[in-house]
Amino acid sequence: MNLLVTGGAGFIGSNFIRYILNKYPDYKIINLDALKYSGNLENLKDVDKNPRYGFVKGDICDKKVVDFLAKKRPDAIINFSAMTHVDRSILEPEEFTKTDILGVQTLLEAARKYKIDLFIQISTDECYGSIEKGSFTEESTLSPTNPYSASKAGADLIALAYYKTFNVPVIITRSSNNFGPYQYPEKLIPLFITNLLEDKKIPLYGDGKHKRDWIYVLDNCEAIDYAIHYGKIGEIYNISGNTEKTNLEITAFILNYLKKDETYIEFVKDRPGHDRRYSLNSSKIKKLGWSPKYKFDDALEYTIEWYKNNQSWWKKIKSGEFLEYYKKQYSEI
Repeated sequence: MNLLVTGGAGFIGSNFIRYILNKYPDYKIINLDALKYSGNLENLKDVDKNPRYGFVKGDICDKKVVDFLAKKRPDAIINFSAMTHVDRSILEPEEFTKTDILGVQTLLEAARKYKIDLFIQISTDECYGSIEKGSFTEESTLSPTNPYSASKAGADLIALAYYKTFNVPVIITRSSNNFGPYQYPEKLIPLFITNLLEDKKIPLYGDGKHKRDWIYVLDNCEAIDYAIHYGKIGEIYNISGNTEKTNLEITAFILNYLKKDETYIEFVKDRPGHDRRYSLNSSKIKKLGWSPKYKFDDALEYTIEWYKNNQSWWKKIKSGEFLEYYKKQYSEI
C-alpha cells in the first residue's frame, strides 16, 4: 500500500509513520509537511534513509503541490496536518482557520479529482466540547469552544460533506489527549517534564482540576491503522485510552517521578473557554478489534525517560521562538 501522509513531521504523524514502516515491510509513505513551528524532521531521523519513505516540503493549502502528489494516486491520504494548540489558536485564530479548514478542503478536492481510495481525517475529542458526566459518542453534537476545536470541527464537517456530496471515501478518527515521545513541548506533559528537567517551575492553569482522557501515542497509531484497514467509509471513530486524569494528577505524577516537590507548581490565570472535562466512548472502534495496549503509568514513565535522554531535541525547540511565544501567552491570556 502507498500512503500520502500529511503533517508527518509532527508529533502523532511522525510516530504513525514509524509505526507503519515497522509493521508493514511492503508499505511506502510520502510525507508532506510544511515544517512550520511544530514540524521537525529530527522526529524522523531514524527513517529518513529508508527507501520506502520520502519527504516533500509543502503546505496542504498549496493546490499545486497537493495536486502533484495526489496525481500519483496513493492508496490513501492520511491527514495529520493541523495547527493544534488551543493557546496558540486564541492568539492566532486566522492561522488555524487557514490550515485546519482550507487545507483540508484542498486535500479533499485532490482526493475527489484523482479518485483516491481512502481519505483519513485525523481529528480530536475537543470538537465535542466539555462534558460533565458520561462520555461522548460519535453521534454526539459538536460544540467546540475555542478557535482550534472549531477549526477541527469545521474540517470534519467538510470531510463528511465531500463524502455525502461527492462520494469521497472519508473516515474520521477523533482521539483523546495523546502523549509520548516527540511531542512539541508546549503541551502539558512535555512542557512540565522539560521545565522540571531545567529546574524551572511549571505553569498550571486555574485550579488544575481540568480532566482529560489520556492515550499513549502508539495506541492511537494502532487505532488509526485499524480504521484504515477495517473501518467503514463515511464513519467516525472515537479513540480513547480509558484513563481520565486531572491536570493536578498528571502534575503530581511527574513531580514524584522526577523527585520534585509542589513548590515547583505555579498556578496561573485560566485560559478563556477552557473545557473542564473530555471523555470519549470508543466502543465503536473496539468492535473492529482494537483496544489500548499501554498502561498509563508505564507509558508516562517511558515518556519522561525519553525526554530525559533526548534533551538536545527539546532544548533546541525551547530556545528563542518558543520562549518569546510563552512570554506573550501568559501576558495576554
